[in-house]
Order: sequence, then C-alpha cells, then structure tokens
Amino acid sequence: MAQKKKMELENLTKFQDKVSQCMKCGFCMYYCPVYREIHTEPIVARGRNVLAMELLKGAHFDWKHLEERYSKCLTCNRCAQFCPAKVEVATVTMAARGDIVANKGLPFAKKVVFEKLLKKRGAFGKVLKLASRLQWLLPRTQGKIRHLPVFLSALFKGRQIPEIARRSLRDELPEVISPPSGVKKRMRVAFFAGCATDFIFPEVGKKTIAFLTGQGVEVVFPKGQGCCGLPVFGSGEFAIAREIADSNVAVFSELKGVDYIVTSCASCGSALKEGYRTFLADTTDREKRYARFSAQVKDINEFIVDILKSPPEAFKTTLPKGTKVTYHDPCHLVRYQKISAQPREIIKSIPGMEFVEMREPDRCCGMGGSFNVQYYDLSKQIAGHKMNAIADTGADIVVTACPGCMIQLIDNTIQNKMPQRVMHVMELLS
Repeated sequence: MAQKKKMELENLTKFQDKVSQCMKCGFCMYYCPVYREIHTEPIVARGRNVLAMELLKGAHFDWKHLEERYSKCLTCNRCAQFCPAKVEVATVTMAARGDIVANKGLPFAKKVVFEKLLKKRGAFGKVLKLASRLQWLLPRTQGKIRHLPVFLSALFKGRQIPEIARRSLRDELPEVISPPSGVKKRMRVAFFAGCATDFIFPEVGKKTIAFLTGQGVEVVFPKGQGCCGLPVFGSGEFAIAREIADSNVAVFSELKGVDYIVTSCASCGSALKEGYRTFLADTTDREKRYARFSAQVKDINEFIVDILKSPPEAFKTTLPKGTKVTYHDPCHLVRYQKISAQPREIIKSIPGMEFVEMREPDRCCGMGGSFNVQYYDLSKQIAGHKMNAIADTGADIVVTACPGCMIQLIDNTIQNKMPQRVMHVMELLS
C-alpha cells in the first residue's frame, strides 16, 4: 500500500548533488558483492540511486519496498571505488536509511538495543557480563569459539562466534598506561576501544597499548567512552547516534595533553573520522566540535607507520619463523580511510613472517554490521569468495584490522573447516 503522506527527505536532500552524479552506466553491478550473488538490479547502486532520484521528485513507495532496497547493502563502498562518476553511493544509502527511520521509526528490537544499551555503556557492560557467565551453555568448537546450535537457526543460523570476554578491556586496564621503566616518553595519545575490542577481543586492545607504551607513547584510556555509534546511524537512527557522538566527543575533549586519538578498529575509525561530520553534524556547533575531534583520530596502522615511524627492531613476534600470513582489507579502512599500505608494511617488518597477498584482498567479507544478522545466508555466500581466496594462499594466518571482519572470518573459516587462524594485525606483535 502506498504511503499516505509525502516522505520527509531531510537527509537525502542534503546529498542530492551526489544522487544526481549517477550516469546510470551500470559499472557498479560488476563490483557490488550483493549483486554478484543475487543479480537483482534494483538492489545495486544504480537501482538505489534511481530510487533516490524518484523519491526526491516526490514519488511514493511502500515502506517494505524502501527498507529492503536500502538495507540490502553492505555500504562497503566498492561501487564508488570503481564508479566513473565517483558517486558516493554508501553516503546516499545511509542518508536514505536516515529518512526512512525519521518517517517510520526503528524496528522494536533495534530501538531497545540502541536506546537502552548502546547509548548507556554501563548497562551494556552489565548485560554482556551476564551473558559471559551464561555462555558456557553453548558448546565450544575451537579455542574460545562458541557454536550457536542449529535449533537457534531462526536467529543465528548455527554461526560460530567468539566468546564474550569474562573481563572487558576497561576492567583489565587503568585509565592511564605509561611507558615502562627505561623507555622515554615521546607523546601522549588517547585510545578508543570500540565495543568489539572492549568486550570480545580485549587482547587486541592490550596488544595495541603494549606496543604503543613500548614505543614511548603514554596511553589514556578514558572509561567514559562508549560505542562509536556506527551501528546506530548505519541503521538510520541519527538522533540516538548524535547523543552517542556528543558524549564521546565530550569525553575525549576533556583530556589534557593528548596528541592523537588512536583506535584499532577500522569501523570505529571511519565513524569517528568522517561519520560524525557527514551524518550527525546538524548544527554549526556540532560541525566544529566533530571536526576538531575527527582531526585527531588515527587508525593504529596509520599511526605506527606514518606518525611513530617505528624502527624495524620494534616489530617482534613469538610466532614461529616462516609463519605464512595473508591480509584482508577491511572496507572501512581501505576505502573509507584510504589505508592499505601501512598494515602490510607492519606485517612485512616482522622478522620471520612470510607475507602472501590473497586474490582481491579488498573484496568485502560480507559482514556489514546488521546486514550479517538480517541477511545471514547472503552474508555467508559473499564470504565464500573470501574463503576461497584465503585457502588459495596456503597461509597459516589471515590477518585483518577490524574486529567486525574478524568475527565474520572466524565464523566462516570454522564453518568451512579451514586451518587458518584469524588475527588482528596487532596480535602478531609481542
């Protein structure tokens, strides 16, 4: 049934110049990971851009139709990478999602999670701590990986997930971590952990901070920080995301003598660097505050190579000599932040590591945040190409720089009975 009133398009209107850039050439169809699996033209970038054009002209569409068209996108931005007109399709898609939610509201489950948990770090931490105590009910399959049985397939399709840490990163570390005795302090940075590093992969955070302090960097880990907000505004809920962004910016702005804000999560880095300003800066004041904040943010790979310029002797590992490593480029790092060479430089700097490039290393793994839950079977199909590329390398370890990608790679390597271990770049370092 058609909508009864005209859809308010505050966000799409803001980006209508990007919508109009589309030449309708269709190059995006070849590069879109979703289209390459389902071959549905209205879902691909060109189809969504044409839909945006029609919406801006006043056309009416059924809500279910709009939600499917704009939710079945990974926002991996691979289409923009190869687009002759350089249309920022992911930006248009996110704007459309914002307008859909502003007009229709969020699904109940997402509203509860965003409003009651992600916006409130204390409550979120308590819920996850309780979950960590109950996860023994799920069988272990490999190391700290839990198997979600087939009887839960209506929600999780038997996926393999990393355990929630018994102790979060914020439980493990103080707010200020100074360089060890005998190491001269060079600078002071703040560390933005992100949800996955804080509660699922705290060892990534500890390894990151240990490397930094070993290089003479004093690290401040403010416990008032929360979720980066990407899951929230990525779902179109800009109002709650704005509150999250304001809180994070306030917490980090209060820190004294901090040169940079460093994160080891590619998705968080993308949100902090550009997501806040692009989608959430609705006033001049917010624009200024977000701009000052984002200018300080650095991905850990970028920071080590471009800022610290760490010497070769800094890169040590306890992994056996001759360990073969391949690298998966997270979409939010390679396309959004244009960071690709730096993680490879780190890997190649580690004595004894043998680096082997996989086929299409920047092809999306199929995670896409809530896409992975909403379209899990399709997400696995997309991941299948990544699994084949990893297998062909013969690598012992597949390394990436995003905890979200790690969750997807862990799930699919185990389900495909692959021998490769999944690690973050920082986990290679001792």
